[in-house]
Amino acid sequence: MARFDSLKDWLSWQEGFHPRSIDLGLERATHVFNALQGDALKPPTIIVAGTNGKGSCIAFLEEIYRAQGYRVGSYTSPHILRYNERIRIDGQSVSDTEICDAFERIDAVRDEVSLSYFEFGTLAALDVFSHSNLDLQILEVGLGGRLDAVNIIDSDVSLITSVCIDHIDWLGETREAIAYEKAGIFRTDVPAIIGDMDPPCSLLNCANEVNTPLFCINQEFSYQVNENGCWDWSGCLKNKSLQYHFFPAPALKGKHQYGNAATVIMAITQMQSLMPVSEYSIRKGLKTVQLKGRFQLIEDDVPILLDVAHNPQAVTALFNYINDAFSGKNIHAVFSMMKDKDIVAVIDIIKPVISHWYFASLSISRAVSESVIQQCFTQCGIKNVTLDGNDTAAAYNAAKTNAKLGDLILVFGSFFLVSEFLELRQ
Repeated sequence: MARFDSLKDWLSWQEGFHPRSIDLGLERATHVFNALQGDALKPPTIIVAGTNGKGSCIAFLEEIYRAQGYRVGSYTSPHILRYNERIRIDGQSVSDTEICDAFERIDAVRDEVSLSYFEFGTLAALDVFSHSNLDLQILEVGLGGRLDAVNIIDSDVSLITSVCIDHIDWLGETREAIAYEKAGIFRTDVPAIIGDMDPPCSLLNCANEVNTPLFCINQEFSYQVNENGCWDWSGCLKNKSLQYHFFPAPALKGKHQYGNAATVIMAITQMQSLMPVSEYSIRKGLKTVQLKGRFQLIEDDVPILLDVAHNPQAVTALFNYINDAFSGKNIHAVFSMMKDKDIVAVIDIIKPVISHWYFASLSISRAVSESVIQQCFTQCGIKNVTLDGNDTAAAYNAAKTNAKLGDLILVFGSFFLVSEFLELRQ
């Protein structure tokens, strides 16, 4: 008999089941995975790690392989609106029933092993995929790499997007320490694609220690953007030079997406012997890819730009995009962050383009408080702030009331904030 009948009840139970919400390590997940799947064959697998850009790279991979006609499963986190978004097959979120059935199978074999919320989700995704006749599974590392539950799986290609300072309580306070954790997904003789423009030495050293062939951006592959937005890509496959010319601009906005797309093409190139992809499919995928919450523009009387950026590197990309696409506009920022993030650095980076700030108080324990955010604004020399204990709806309504035609409303700083805003518009 199933422990619960609804996905909501399963998730509520999981949130309080394990003593720690984040508990890195592979022993628990490995034990349950072996009991769940045994010696079952896995589909070809790409694992994606990194600080920023994971969601974009997975969206590119998913769309390009689907354009080729492959059946693709993707596991990502966190979700924006519904938990089901974390587990997708052919671009569609799987059903409550499929996830609940997977949770039931996990619960039946875990042998009193205590699993974290994320471990349950990872095992559920792998279980759903094992029953779905996939051609390819794409798995996103949730935190770090070495001790993340996704790392119980051996990939056919690994991809690391970027290495930035984030999650220092679990991964370390330097890029070198964080890169070491992310390099934990490397495997002997399995290609690893690096999209970081300046990869830390620890990343390179780890690859050398386990004999992982590395393909780094601006070294083994590169790209060049042309004046009209089209771009060229060059790289190699088994010592043979490859070139693509006049690729269309990625449908995902921002100059940084060219780097993400180039990194993805290198990964696809390394998978060609296993899963061939045509140049036509790459072009089609670049033009049709979509991703919620990343430079997502909602047309309204006053347009609304949504972005989940919550660390300095991601907010720098947002700042650059606003400067390019919305130069000269008055921008009203509906803003909130988690208290463990570098809030002052984020505000400092983007404050030159913000006309007025509207703080949204989020009702979760990790969110920054009004008193702390006030100190951050004061430290950054910002006075044009509306606080007033507003929730997301009230903060947005205040911004909309003050905005004029020709202005822009920016909602950014947290997945939770963007999620709450999109829920309001449903």
